[in-house]
Amino acid sequence: MAMTAEDVSRFERSRHRLEAIAYRLLGSACEAEDAVQETFLRWQAADLGRIDVPEAWLTKVLTNLCLNQLTSARARRETYVGQWLPEPLLDGDPMLGPADTVEQRESVSYAVLTLMERLSPNERAVYVLREAFDYPHREIAEILELTESASQQLFRRARQHLADGRARTEVDEATARRIVDEFMVAATSGQTESIVRLLTADAVSVGDGGGKVPARTTAVEGALAVARYLRGVFKPSDAKRLYVGGTAEVYAWAANGEPALVVLGNGEVIGVICVQVTGDGITSIRTQANPDKLARATELFAAAEHGEPLLTIL
Repeated sequence: MAMTAEDVSRFERSRHRLEAIAYRLLGSACEAEDAVQETFLRWQAADLGRIDVPEAWLTKVLTNLCLNQLTSARARRETYVGQWLPEPLLDGDPMLGPADTVEQRESVSYAVLTLMERLSPNERAVYVLREAFDYPHREIAEILELTESASQQLFRRARQHLADGRARTEVDEATARRIVDEFMVAATSGQTESIVRLLTADAVSVGDGGGKVPARTTAVEGALAVARYLRGVFKPSDAKRLYVGGTAEVYAWAANGEPALVVLGNGEVIGVICVQVTGDGITSIRTQANPDKLARATELFAAAEHGEPLLTIL
């Protein structure tokens, strides 16, 4: 039976929700879009007259597609060059999904998306559906074809796995932005001590170049080591000017609901630096520089009113 305009409209009304679920499950906007498109193709081929609750049917199909993708992604990431980090989404991107509660905001934070790589596919699915979209365990059990008690157990296990890496003390948005601004001043001053004062003792810096741009293949750990590394990163050089095609501009922005720095080179986003700020200081600096994971950020940033750069690196 041919699909009607109303059938298409019913799917489109669910698209943003489906994309937000898929992004949290996969950590990749591109892969999330592919999963949603495949869900549409299955919707198009289904006997829609036998589907009582379209939203539930679509969520189940999408989630299971993502679970299959996660299983194959684990194998691919074993051969990934260097550190793997999620694709950052700049604020204003509809794929970020709901942000009404602390739990919803936290579930899409860059730190938690990174930590979710520790989870099994089922743990990740239960955590996302329950924490970010408030699905009852009864519905999650139906989606994943397991018992309600198993869903509850998976959720408890997922929260335990994520607990260690969460922010120790939340700080308000204004304070976090002030600390990030101070961090930029310190990082470009060339004074290691100034950077160290803003970092926690166990601070870590991780970069993802995907083997396509220069990036350390291992994390930098400890306040002093991170400070020395960042001092080198922000120090101008002929090699950096050659790489970016001239000068690089750094803008204060937000990604995944938290303070971030967007680095622009030759009109394109060449880096998104996500800074995790707690009441104790900056605990992590995660830099996404893989060009394959920055196309969406470039598109959104180009369409946004971003004003003057915080810093220009000559």
